[in-house]
Amino acid sequence: MSATPDSAPRSRGAILRRLVADGTVAIPGAPLALAAKLIEREGFDAIYLSGAAFSAGILGVPDIGILTLDQLVAQTRLLAAAVEIPLVVDADTGFGGPDAVADCVRRLEAAGAAAIQLEDQRRPKRCGHLPGKEIVDVEEMTAKIAAASAARRDPATVIIGRSDARGVTDLDDCLARLAAYRAAGADWLFPEALTTRDEFARVGRELSGTPLVANMTEFGTSPLLTLEELSSLGFAAVLYPVTLLRLAMKAIEAGLGLIADEGTQAGLLDLMQSREELYDLLDYDPKHPERHQPATSG
Repeated sequence: MSATPDSAPRSRGAILRRLVADGTVAIPGAPLALAAKLIEREGFDAIYLSGAAFSAGILGVPDIGILTLDQLVAQTRLLAAAVEIPLVVDADTGFGGPDAVADCVRRLEAAGAAAIQLEDQRRPKRCGHLPGKEIVDVEEMTAKIAAASAARRDPATVIIGRSDARGVTDLDDCLARLAAYRAAGADWLFPEALTTRDEFARVGRELSGTPLVANMTEFGTSPLLTLEELSSLGFAAVLYPVTLLRLAMKAIEAGLGLIADEGTQAGLLDLMQSREELYDLLDYDPKHPERHQPATSG
């Protein structure tokens, strides 16, 4: 995980493209801006805004397409402003047809997205690792991909074409769809909900030459392969979309239980981020609070 040299491209999309050209990139999901800062501090090269984590963690609703584009844009802006590394944004189905997708891409790009992911599910969508999904016709999805590609203002902004066909039809259909999405203008390809290592290997063989995205979500249909394994199979980016949210929620549950049982949080202090650690992550010196005051006009 490397720092960006002075000669690096200006846009975050270009930085992201260069990163995957140099090797497979681990991209943790950031459930909130503070987590994004810690991901960057720990040396990761990119962060992910997961639709599932955003729906559950911020909105408190299931991942069934309830979130609005306005909400996604606002969260994109918050995460992108919190870090300097590139942000990959899950835009679900793009919020409508090709015209809506074009508007979605323009707004997310302006908010700071380096890459925008679009999937071929039919609305209302479902979590990619659940049964009962429906997918749109290939022609409908290729029109969306083409609209997304044409709408971006920075040609380096990455358009990711995701297919959920593996969990609806079969792997052959998924591969054919991803090839069509590539022809329509998708820069990266994302086969969702593969079920075995051999399936990852086949995707890597048949779609070689195009950056491929692997989803290492927990408790889903895919085996949890290592970054090294996925790199050897031809994958360029590996998402950990809900990992940090799941860890945080389990810790919160345990903390609430202890407070309920003992009437104090004193036994949890060693497990907490300290005030000093928080301030350090925020680059905040309480002796000089003016450094973090918002600018005033006039």
